[in-house]
Amino acid sequence: CVILLPSSFASVYLTTWSTLSLTTMSLTAVVDACPNSAAFFGFMGVTAAVVFCNLGSAYGTAKSGVGLASMGVIHADRVMRNIIPVIMAGILGIYGLIVGAILVGRITPPDASGNKYSSFDGYAHLAAGITCGLASL
Repeated sequence: CVILLPSSFASVYLTTWSTLSLTTMSLTAVVDACPNSAAFFGFMGVTAAVVFCNLGSAYGTAKSGVGLASMGVIHADRVMRNIIPVIMAGILGIYGLIVGAILVGRITPPDASGNKYSSFDGYAHLAAGITCGLASL
């Protein structure tokens, strides 16, 4: 995956002592849009989604479990009604797992013709993973 950036510039040189000539030369800059490091950022997005979502899920489960235990002591007849926050906190970890699975499915390994996974995709997947993970944290 290579991007060719055409550019032209003018170079000034002296042909003789008295005349000045201006010529235009064309160069082509080669930029690698699909470096090998792009997959690192994609996998870091997967990691961020799974880790932060599961940390948020564990924290939510702990907080709602403490509330459920105190509700069981104070009002034992309302325990089953208050189990919903525990279930909702567990769903946060599942969100991270789903986003991580979607992102891993979009990361393409390099083949014989070269790397097809661009830096843009890597940074986009990193942003998606961080967004999902921190929203669940």
